[in-house]
Amino acid sequence: MSTTNNFPKPTFIPLNGVVLEVFEAGRENGGDPIVLCHGWPEHAFTWRHQIPALLAAGYHVIIPNQRGYGNSSCPTEVMDYDIRNLSGDLVALLDHYGYQNATFVGHDWGAMVVWGLTLLYPDRVNKVINLSLPYQERGERPWIEALEQILGSDYYLVHFNRKPGVADAILDENTFRFLRNLYRKSMPLKEAEPGMAMINLARAETPLGEPLMSDSELAVFVSAFEKTGFTGSINWYRNLDRNWHLLADVDPVIQQPTLMIYGDRDVVPKSERLAEFVPNVDVISLDCGHWIQQEKPNETNQAILNWLARQSLT
Repeated sequence: MSTTNNFPKPTFIPLNGVVLEVFEAGRENGGDPIVLCHGWPEHAFTWRHQIPALLAAGYHVIIPNQRGYGNSSCPTEVMDYDIRNLSGDLVALLDHYGYQNATFVGHDWGAMVVWGLTLLYPDRVNKVINLSLPYQERGERPWIEALEQILGSDYYLVHFNRKPGVADAILDENTFRFLRNLYRKSMPLKEAEPGMAMINLARAETPLGEPLMSDSELAVFVSAFEKTGFTGSINWYRNLDRNWHLLADVDPVIQQPTLMIYGDRDVVPKSERLAEFVPNVDVISLDCGHWIQQEKPNETNQAILNWLARQSLT
């Protein structure tokens, strides 16, 4: 099921004021639900390698294109992409299928949503599996404000917020080149590139590293963003400070059993204090970069299934 032809066909589900394009498989198994949440700039198709393994283990696999992505709704207001709306979509998705709770898996920004969902709706999440992005401690200042002081106004997360529309237009004009240059593996281990990293990728003539996927697989991502543009997905970032305020009054400690999977070559830093906020966490590191479940699909699947099997015994 690693090719475009074998990926599940979408269904379109109206919920929470939007329509989500959802890919699912294994409902007939009668097994537990597991919801896979993509990051930026991705697509539900990023989980194509995980579906066969999860199906074989008896799970009902549910993979939404979240709002702003693929053929799901792309609201126009920036605030429509805050953590309450994004997590509300996932809660409504559980309601649609008649589940009280599920295991949620997130990668990159999808991990940020899963962390936020678990804080806001702890009774709807029974287990957490996140890749790349660890729990982000809510410090004394909003996240963008803090990042700007540390990394400057040209750091891409800050730039997205301070100069709305600029990066969007450049990425829209160079969709294929940007995604081709971004989705690479075997990159040299280095710190996160400062400044205009995403804009630089969109303008670079020659990609570094090896391709992460085949041309036909890359075409799924390219065609999706050529249709939607990048603004809806970037609006997730434009709510970082709003999310900081929205999470002010929630208990910051996540009690659910959690698996955190890092890529040792990922530019996203590991958390030194993860267990303080996620006390029931197990941590695994794989020898790969940022696109963990695509770079190391077999190892990722083994880590997830072994961990889930251990949880079922406790």
